[in-house]
Amino acid sequence: MVLLLFKYALSSAAVLVGLYAALLGLLMTSSFQAHVVYLHKIQMTWFKDLGIPESFGFLRGQTTPFPIQSSNGGILYAWHILPIELYRHHELALTAEPYGFTPNITTRLNFKLLRDDPEARLIIHMHGAAGTIGSGYRVPNYRALSAGHPYKIHVLTFDYRGFGRSRGTPSEHGLRLDAIAVVDWATKVAGIPPSRILIFGQSLGTAVSLAVAEHFALQSPPVVFAGHILVAPFVDVATLVSTYRVAGSIPIISPLARFQTLFKYLSTFIRDKWLSKDRIAAYIRANEANRKSYRLILIHAEDDYDVPSYHTEIVFWHAVNAMVPQGISFERLQKAKLESKRDLGSAGSVMEWRTENGLVREEILKTGLHDVIMGNPVVSMAVMRIFEAADPPLK
Repeated sequence: MVLLLFKYALSSAAVLVGLYAALLGLLMTSSFQAHVVYLHKIQMTWFKDLGIPESFGFLRGQTTPFPIQSSNGGILYAWHILPIELYRHHELALTAEPYGFTPNITTRLNFKLLRDDPEARLIIHMHGAAGTIGSGYRVPNYRALSAGHPYKIHVLTFDYRGFGRSRGTPSEHGLRLDAIAVVDWATKVAGIPPSRILIFGQSLGTAVSLAVAEHFALQSPPVVFAGHILVAPFVDVATLVSTYRVAGSIPIISPLARFQTLFKYLSTFIRDKWLSKDRIAAYIRANEANRKSYRLILIHAEDDYDVPSYHTEIVFWHAVNAMVPQGISFERLQKAKLESKRDLGSAGSVMEWRTENGLVREEILKTGLHDVIMGNPVVSMAVMRIFEAADPPLK
């Protein structure tokens, strides 16, 4: 009987090991990696039509779906969302217009209210993996972004290639091109100068945001936006997979991280690396060298079980290390935090690092999970901190 049980356990273990090996084999292929990293086939719109934003809780005419052309010819599906107070002042005219998707947004009042207001501010929203612009906590996130000034702050959100109604297959290079195309639309079509644009990213969107920030900061002449808000950023994909657990409890690759040589070898098969720690450092060094003003706010919740909050601590360290001419070790920064970090009790903690040119702010909240945090007041406050400190300031 004991021998039978042993054979059964051994065969079960062999099956599990075989399945795990098969999973690792699949993860080494580019196509399977794309589905795992981006989860773009998971829509999470619950049978609602992205062409009818009213079905997601918006007022008639408040949100206009429209296309933006990416640099390689692909079409991105986007929403332009009016701030609620501005909408109230133009409600009758907006509700009298046709609603739903328009192939040419420049003919709509929604667009003209953005383009023709010299004091308008625009937040370009870059969402995380899975879902669409209408999924989950993203709609409450849009409201939180404009809540600080519901007359002036517009939101532009879009689906990357392969997400929602945007055609194509996602990749790091492709998403970077998509985000650059959206920024170009904002500055060249809508005519909003970079000083009035804030770029918001959550999870995967933080990596896309930093890729965009680095790209424009390295242009000649350099282009710098009013600021960047990064909610639940991650260090890079290799570090993320080494810590990721399904539902916060079931590890996939993390057990192999204990074997550094093996994990380093497997990491060479990662196609899209999303090196956020390196990009935030390059962005800051470029701005410091060019004496350009910059503002970054990193926000993370301690109870985030998708991306552990220490990812933000490491990204913050790489940012500060780039701000200090002689550099700073992680240990020295932790000691500096003991002296300078503001403890807000059950609300978490705040740490800031400044130079003559820039500011990087780290906010670690006690609660907020991975997505819920996006609709919380901490996001509205971060937006106002950046726009009020920008040049020109939002009053």
